[in-house]
Amino acid sequence: MPNVRPEMRVGYFLLIFLFAGFLLLPLTALLIRSFETSSGFNLSNYLVVLLNKEMMNSIGNSFKVSSATAVITTILAFTLAYSINCTRIYQPLKRVMGTVMILPMLLPTITYGFAIMYSFGNQGLLTKIFGKGFFEIYGFNGLLIGYVIYTLPAAFLLINNSFKYIDKKFIVVSKLMGDGAVRSFANTIVRPLIGTLGGAFVLSFILSFTDFGIPASVGGTYSVVSTQLYQVMLGSIPDFNHGAVIAVLMLLPAVLGIFLLYFLEKFNFQYEKITDIEWSKNTYRDTFLAIISSLILLGMLSIFAVMFIAPFLNSFPYNLTFTFKHISTVLKSSDLVAVYKNSVAVASLTAIAGTVIAYSSAILNVRTRLKGRFAIDIISMITNTVPGMVLGLSYLLLFNGSSLKGTFIIIILCNIVHYFTTPYLMAKNSLSKMNRSWETTGELLGDSWIKTIYRVILPNSVSTVIEMFSYYFINSMVTISGVIFLVTAQTSLVASKIKELQHFAKFNEIFVLSLLIFFTNLLMKLLCDYLQKRKAVHVKKIDRKREAA
Repeated sequence: MPNVRPEMRVGYFLLIFLFAGFLLLPLTALLIRSFETSSGFNLSNYLVVLLNKEMMNSIGNSFKVSSATAVITTILAFTLAYSINCTRIYQPLKRVMGTVMILPMLLPTITYGFAIMYSFGNQGLLTKIFGKGFFEIYGFNGLLIGYVIYTLPAAFLLINNSFKYIDKKFIVVSKLMGDGAVRSFANTIVRPLIGTLGGAFVLSFILSFTDFGIPASVGGTYSVVSTQLYQVMLGSIPDFNHGAVIAVLMLLPAVLGIFLLYFLEKFNFQYEKITDIEWSKNTYRDTFLAIISSLILLGMLSIFAVMFIAPFLNSFPYNLTFTFKHISTVLKSSDLVAVYKNSVAVASLTAIAGTVIAYSSAILNVRTRLKGRFAIDIISMITNTVPGMVLGLSYLLLFNGSSLKGTFIIIILCNIVHYFTTPYLMAKNSLSKMNRSWETTGELLGDSWIKTIYRVILPNSVSTVIEMFSYYFINSMVTISGVIFLVTAQTSLVASKIKELQHFAKFNEIFVLSLLIFFTNLLMKLLCDYLQKRKAVHVKKIDRKREAA
């Protein structure tokens, strides 16, 4: 690694200043506000909130539905990942499974609820197809379905990635030692994945516990913590102190989750070598898992199918004649088009600035000898812990009287901080695998540290940078929890506009806006995947030329 340069220190202090001002300071202000009363600082706000029967019911409801979600999601995600990695299911089906699983991530969670309503409601698409209603969609049932769809892609990606680091030869060894199918499965598949399965459970629980979009659409009278916080803060008489208390309470599951992950860490172990095997043909296993996996995917797609049908019908489900009038209405509405442009602009600026910040943070941590650089790891842990709704509220409390209030800047900063962890870890993992001597070689050749990064380090991590940009853009397009307290009439985004349209029952406009988000994110995802593949092909060509020389 190169010697510490002035530009490294400047970059480091700028990053620390950024996160101090837009992460630590807002959270500190939130904590202080939770203890603030007319008679000084005390615990009376906490006592009022915790002794409120409605609030305690909301907390209990959140724990109940989030726990059920986490269990179901972890089981389904494991089943799908196992089907892809440990069977001989038809390869094109495996590719379809991997693709379909990420599709819900391209939509805001508030849309999930409306899709559930139009699928399982009394006049819903699936209700009409099967000729009867399945269950009451408002409350626990609707939330459970929505939360499972919301958390399943993230849990699947986590578990599916971990399967790649299991040494498959131990499965063969287990069978040679005479272990039964159940014992072999438990020791060679489940046992190495205990930490990951725990991580998927915690992730699913926290995501569902803190989400606002799904309860806002299908929560009904089944109150949860996020809707309680929204009502307290944006009701007829906002109560900032009690809102701060509820926000602090929303942090507790994440803190408990960290302790659980720390406990599960001792179950993790590393293989000296990863060996892949050719899976033996098992018709019963492969057929069964192919059917189960297909049913999971079809169930997910069937719920969203109505979103692609209803906007093209005159009045679903009463007048089923084809029309473009709903699409035309949205495209002719200057207000709705402006909101869409706002979302694209915010997502683009968030992706550009966020990628630069996350990549710079990883460079300073992994590729320098700066003292205190590991503070960036602590920052990433905090940003991973703080729910978007809590971060947004902390911004509202801290910057309420400042020039940042009601601007796109504060929304972009909130998105950058909220989604910092994953892009940072992407860059960190990529940079840590590169040759450690590149900067030193550049220094000996007379290149500056920044020039070496630009000419050597960055070109070798372009694929990661593209993936970071895609992650920031897509999440900024779909977020609602993180910005619900920050948007105004002038800075409204599509996800927050959908919440507004709900009050006027303008569901066709809601679905059209959701389709705009979906296809925008899909286009961005396809473009980024294309650029990554193009880069990979270019690298292979260079490697072949080097081998030939």
